[in-house]
Amino acid sequence: MGTLRDLQYALQEKIEELRQRDALIDELELELDQKDELIQKLQNELDKYRSVIRPATQQAQKQSASTLQGEPRTKRQAISAEPTAFDIQDLSHVTLPFYPKSPQSKDLIKEAILDNDFMKNLELSQIQEIVDCMYPVEYGKDSCIIKEGDVGSLVYVMEDGKVEVTKEGVKLCTMGPGKVFGELAILYNCTRTATVKTISSMTFFNLSQKNLPTVKNLKRRMGKNKKRFD
Repeated sequence: MGTLRDLQYALQEKIEELRQRDALIDELELELDQKDELIQKLQNELDKYRSVIRPATQQAQKQSASTLQGEPRTKRQAISAEPTAFDIQDLSHVTLPFYPKSPQSKDLIKEAILDNDFMKNLELSQIQEIVDCMYPVEYGKDSCIIKEGDVGSLVYVMEDGKVEVTKEGVKLCTMGPGKVFGELAILYNCTRTATVKTISSMTFFNLSQKNLPTVKNLKRRMGKNKKRFD
């Protein structure tokens, strides 16, 4: 009898030990999930700040290279992000607008998208939808297109002219035709991270946030590009 009681006691101890291990595993899994969420938030913040820092770095590299071998080809980086404020499920019932454009304007918008780190891996059908939805808007010299800290709802492609990009009053770079900015609006819920002003009278093609086509797939595809910036 003593031996049986000893075995029962030992079994109860093992059961209690297993319960404690299960509880510990649950706690560790919860902690892991929390850390995963934190990593994702930090990754999002990192992507947003890269969108401001990288143009300034490119501008410095451009100035240095110009003294050695002439004017290099510049590559645009994202400038700012804006909040997402619509329901993705509603888009299946939305008829997207169409704005006629010249073949040259269509090619300019398409090339600008394909030159953008966050948008160049979209499907051709998605790029075509974006091209069709964009509409022209003219701005005068010294116009403030976007202001740091403001909430915005437009993505821009420059057709002509030049703009100056600043952050906290410090000039980051200038940009010319065929450049995209404001595209991070479809990925992040945040205010503008830089100020963009026109240097001359110019024309933009704008895309309203409410008309962003196939946003669900757009987010999924653009999200994959984040790994390239790690």
